[in-house]
Amino acid sequence: MDREKLDELSSYVVDSAFQVHKEMGPGLLESVYEYCMIEELKRRNISFNSQYVVPLFYKGVELSKDFRIDILIENEIVVELKSVEALLPVHEAQLISYLKLTKKKLGFLINFNVPYIKQGILRRVNNF
Repeated sequence: MDREKLDELSSYVVDSAFQVHKEMGPGLLESVYEYCMIEELKRRNISFNSQYVVPLFYKGVELSKDFRIDILIENEIVVELKSVEALLPVHEAQLISYLKLTKKKLGFLINFNVPYIKQGILRRVNNF
């Protein structure tokens, strides 16, 4: 996917998060925001997979550990949702791990438990 299309999808992700936060406000469970984000993406006709399973491979062997990405948009953008008091380094490490394991270029970590959603959006690029 070219950069222009990624930028366009990125703006949809951010705007969707703004719409969900505007409608629902902070302080709800992560699963509430996930369902709302899914509905927002559907309304925009954006292709996605929720709870996307990522297998773990080591030296060509699939290990008995799977990870789940909250939302994978257009098979290109990893979106991890949180509803926590503060994002911690482990949350960012989770996003970076998913980017590396899937070899995706772009990811968002979105924390909805903030007064202004702008404070809760973290964008990361995988420079593998």
